[in-house]
Amino acid sequence: MLYTQVVFSPTGGTRKVSELLISAWTENWNTVDISDMKFEKEGYSFKPEDIVLIAVPSYGGRVPATATRRLLNLQGNGAQAVLVCVYGNRAYEDTLVELKDIAAGAGFKVTAAVAAVAEHSIIRQYAAGRPDAEDKQVLKDYAEKIQQKLLNGTLTEIHVPGNRPYKKEMGGGMVPQCGKNCNQCGLCAIQCPAGAIDVSNCKIVDKSKCISCMRCVTNCPQNARAINKVMLSAASVAMKKVCQSRKQCELFI
Repeated sequence: MLYTQVVFSPTGGTRKVSELLISAWTENWNTVDISDMKFEKEGYSFKPEDIVLIAVPSYGGRVPATATRRLLNLQGNGAQAVLVCVYGNRAYEDTLVELKDIAAGAGFKVTAAVAAVAEHSIIRQYAAGRPDAEDKQVLKDYAEKIQQKLLNGTLTEIHVPGNRPYKKEMGGGMVPQCGKNCNQCGLCAIQCPAGAIDVSNCKIVDKSKCISCMRCVTNCPQNARAINKVMLSAASVAMKKVCQSRKQCELFI
């Protein structure tokens, strides 16, 4: 039995949740990072006895389209999958049901699912510091329940919240801009999950490709990339009501 996490985590919050879960099952696991552009064309094949944790963030209540394409390049071959969606304390809406459909379409047997909260990747004051100590204990308890189901070989179908057809994908995301501190190191272009930044000139961004994941903002060593402050402030105010109360992690098993 081989444990693998398949993770799309541009800014690290989703990966943090994923590793809290998988580390409760084993000290040794493989990682397939589908944030990497190479998985746009390459696939990955699993064996029926494998346990695969598939973790994605919720972008506007949906699985990011970039992650969807890469997940469908995987070959589950009957491996058992545990699904994880991570959101920034607003709502995950149709993300889990869509992820379940994607996993089934790729040949996985879905065993369990978790919805968890991590710091919002754009408006950082929402869910700041999460997953926190309370979340970590909850996720540890979830991991134990999931592992028991895996060890028992129970293959009952799980039901997750969400709608089919899924909600319409949101458009017009916020595209980070490059400031005067940029020294053209190229790190943002190399690491961009969507290939939206020009490698030869980091100030050039293809807005049609950008998925507003904020990896370039988070990882820039010069703090040279940022969202327009007026747009960011407006978005913060618009989301305040739905984000101010603490959302809890959820387990579906």
